[in-house]
Amino acid sequence: MPQAPAWPRKTRELQNHHMDSTAWNDFPFRDDDVIVGTYAKSGTTWTQQIVGQLIHGGDPEVRIAELSPWWDMRVIPPEVRAAVLAQPHRRVLKTHLPVDALVMSPKAKYLYVVRDGRDVMMSMWNHHANFLPLAFELLNGTPGRVGPELPPADPDPRRYFRTWLDEDGAPFWSFWENIASWWAVRDLPNVRLVHFEHLKRDLAGEMAAIADFLEIDVPAAAWPRMIEHCTFEWMKANAEKVAPLGGAVWEGGGATFVNKGVNGRWRDVLTVRDSLDYERMAQLRLGAECAHWLATGEDLAAKAA
Repeated sequence: MPQAPAWPRKTRELQNHHMDSTAWNDFPFRDDDVIVGTYAKSGTTWTQQIVGQLIHGGDPEVRIAELSPWWDMRVIPPEVRAAVLAQPHRRVLKTHLPVDALVMSPKAKYLYVVRDGRDVMMSMWNHHANFLPLAFELLNGTPGRVGPELPPADPDPRRYFRTWLDEDGAPFWSFWENIASWWAVRDLPNVRLVHFEHLKRDLAGEMAAIADFLEIDVPAAAWPRMIEHCTFEWMKANAEKVAPLGGAVWEGGGATFVNKGVNGRWRDVLTVRDSLDYERMAQLRLGAECAHWLATGEDLAAKAA
């Protein structure tokens, strides 16, 4: 078994139109906190819903978007933060930060979810292209923004992808450094990596593995409804309980945010060269082992062992 890496230390702040990493600097961790991390559009809300259902026994009325905000999103109101800090039950929080910009605690457990970057960008394009004016007003107009404004989405999804790939995550943040930073701490005992494709193939099996990691004993009678409440069909039908802000910043509401959860749509949008350029960049920025895991969910080292 590989030796666990040294405990990660925060070495920088990451601030932009969406994020402010200083939000974690004085966070009062509890022994059972759960942090769900991703780059973005990689299965974050899905995993939050899974954890929320596991903690709350499959309760269909759980509004995970309210209970589990994006903690480093800079426009989160103080009253929302205060409500989270006062929650009497086990807490679930969301982050999109790389490890070196995050304060990590040995008290918490971390689920980091990944998805092929081509699928991420198809989902991000839908997300960004459907922003209502209110979204830009909040992100760009709230005082304290560091760096440029978030521009409207390019209406062409292929050009949108090329800008993101060629400009290291523009107009958001680096995909590669996010993935690489979490891959580097995968052997920590309180970190578990989750792959979007595995959730798609075997939702019940992945939920069981997450429950085991979080040390949650699930009553057999509750298991079927927990699984049902974590399907895309159920989440889309109940998007007001799942989508951040109830979906108020997207054209079409929460159902637009939840969208399809489908992989491979990029094949009808990107050229062969686009896809090959992405794969070469993955190898360059992540190395062969991590790039393979990102693309397939398969850990080559574990397979070899």
